Amino acid sequence: MGNIQLRQVNKSFGATQVIPGIDLTINEGEFVVFVGPSGCGKSTLLRLIAGLEDTTSGTIEIDGRNVTGEAPAKRKLAMVFQSYALYPHMSVRKNIAFPLKMAKMDQSAIDKKVEDAARVLNLTNYLERRPGQLSGGQRQRVAIGRAIVREPSAFLFDEPLSNLDAALRGNMRLEISELHHQLKTTMIYVTHDQVEAMTMADKIVVLNAGNIEQVGSPMELYHKPDNVFVAGFIGSPKMNLVSGDIAKPYGAATIGVRPEHLGISKTEGTWSGIAGVTEHLGSDTFIHVKTDKAGVITVRAPGETDIRFDDKVYLTPDASRVHKFDDRGLAIR
Repeated sequence: MGNIQLRQVNKSFGATQVIPGIDLTINEGEFVVFVGPSGCGKSTLLRLIAGLEDTTSGTIEIDGRNVTGEAPAKRKLAMVFQSYALYPHMSVRKNIAFPLKMAKMDQSAIDKKVEDAARVLNLTNYLERRPGQLSGGQRQRVAIGRAIVREPSAFLFDEPLSNLDAALRGNMRLEISELHHQLKTTMIYVTHDQVEAMTMADKIVVLNAGNIEQVGSPMELYHKPDNVFVAGFIGSPKMNLVSGDIAKPYGAATIGVRPEHLGISKTEGTWSGIAGVTEHLGSDTFIHVKTDKAGVITVRAPGETDIRFDDKVYLTPDASRVHKFDDRGLAIR
């Protein structure tokens, strides 16, 4: 269970069209991430699937059933929001049990489901605490537990880690990914953070101004971006994009080179420049080079490097790794 099909789904707010007609298939058991810049329509699309927004036109099917006009409660989906939306006066146990209590489930069945969810989420020792006594990561796990006990066809996550600090975000990424492997349930996850998308997804849907730019696995999008937008959005640091005369020798309007596909030397190379800010991250060093013809280019170098600010340097792109795009921004294969 958990196959979701969108057919020409359109959403407008008055005269403003935010989703211009999307076709998308989400297969049973997939971890799909909607990613894109702020305002690209990813949260709106998630809310359309959840039934929290009405579609203007098009159809949404879940497991072969048209749910386009159905209320959220009838879609057998569970949503985890950015704000944990927990009841502060209730214990963790009661928060997790709440949707089952509202469904008038037998108390013994509720207790078993809550205990099972708590065990999966390492919350067993916190069941009698209240949300105010928990860390941000623990509160997020409670919100996920409340979704798990409903045994949905799919989980919908709307930027669930945005309120956490960097270390907790990293831990929760691992925990949610591990949860997906345990439950094997379809998950749709919305984020503006392409690192989250790359590290968590089976399939990434890149959105831009309501349109799907590309759908594929993380490494498909990384190695074979369909256009300049995807090339510049996927990857950290982002791909270097260069237009003009430098691109013309490659037979393109724009070329793209990832930072790790550039060699850097103090003696010789294809493009000359001056080393600017150097960011030391331990295993890697990112060097921002001001070149004569290609603008500012970011290079990924080994953690130990002798390149310093204001050094004269030369860059050489790996010719086999140069991405080429035409004057419409589309990849030249």
